[in-house]
Amino acid sequence: MKRIILLAAITFFGVATTNAQTAKKAVKKEVAKTDAPKVDGAGLVFETETIDYGTIQKGADGKREFVLTNNGNKPLTITNAQGSCGCTVPTKPDGPVAPGAKAVIGVKYDTNRPGPFTKTITITSNASEAPKVLTIKGNVVDSAPAAEPVKS
Repeated sequence: MKRIILLAAITFFGVATTNAQTAKKAVKKEVAKTDAPKVDGAGLVFETETIDYGTIQKGADGKREFVLTNNGNKPLTITNAQGSCGCTVPTKPDGPVAPGAKAVIGVKYDTNRPGPFTKTITITSNASEAPKVLTIKGNVVDSAPAAEPVKS
């Protein structure tokens, strides 16, 4: 009989703990949605305005994404996304971004150019804070030199 009561108590507390953890996650998600202040008209807020590639190998995947939110009360239209040089190629959403919705500005850097880099992407839109300038940076290194043979 004691065994059944102990098992019931463990099950009860296990369920309560699981539910408490789930409730905490739901609260965190709700807070994340309300971070950007609301604006009248179209709004443009990025999760980050700088992407640091760090040190990457020559020929590595140079694709990254800037995530934006329209924090306004009217649709956001991005009319242009322009890289500062031919080695930085951005992409923009095809249509308008609804109020409260998220979208992505893609960027591809040509990682076949060794050395440090800092490039910009200029975003033109109908948001009041346009144009917006985003930055990518990093350092492209050649592949590691071949290891010398071990001498016996």
